[in-house]
Amino acid sequence: MTDIFRTSQTVSALDPSKPHILLVGLPGAGKSTVGALLAQKLNRTFLDFDAEIERREGMPIAQIFGERGEAGFRELERKLTEELKEFGNMVLAPGGGWVSDQEAVALLRPPAVMVYLRVRPEAALKRLGGAGGGRPLLNRPDPLAELNKLFEARRALYQAADHEFGTELYTAQQITDQIATKISAR
Repeated sequence: MTDIFRTSQTVSALDPSKPHILLVGLPGAGKSTVGALLAQKLNRTFLDFDAEIERREGMPIAQIFGERGEAGFRELERKLTEELKEFGNMVLAPGGGWVSDQEAVALLRPPAVMVYLRVRPEAALKRLGGAGGGRPLLNRPDPLAELNKLFEARRALYQAADHEFGTELYTAQQITDQIATKISAR
């Protein structure tokens, strides 16, 4: 059972009685970095959706988008989400657009705790290397304009999270500590 999600390092039981922690936000918000640190701090298993989908499909996300389009990629995210509803006690980092699929979100929430890692599109793009970091939805002549569109389209969905943390003024470790403190206080 624990080898189902082979890109994760299982450090704790995938206990369905303990809700997942979902990190959401724009590409470049720090979901993967903070997610790995948070899982380590809370002694939970971490799963990055993109890494797991790439492993399962045997190709990079950009190639999946190129061959199957965004809809094909979102279907892979949905299937992974359906599997995850059977487990618990993980820190999950879905792609930035995962929140747009309200049926997928409903598979895990409640009981999962959703945490929004807030970042301005300009700062996110800088973190991604200025050209979108190979992200398929940002592979356009003006990646900042694309990121702004994504942000505006998803802002309310991100803000529906249980907790919100700005990621621009703090290190990944500081954000991790803030999240751990807030979640432990529940």
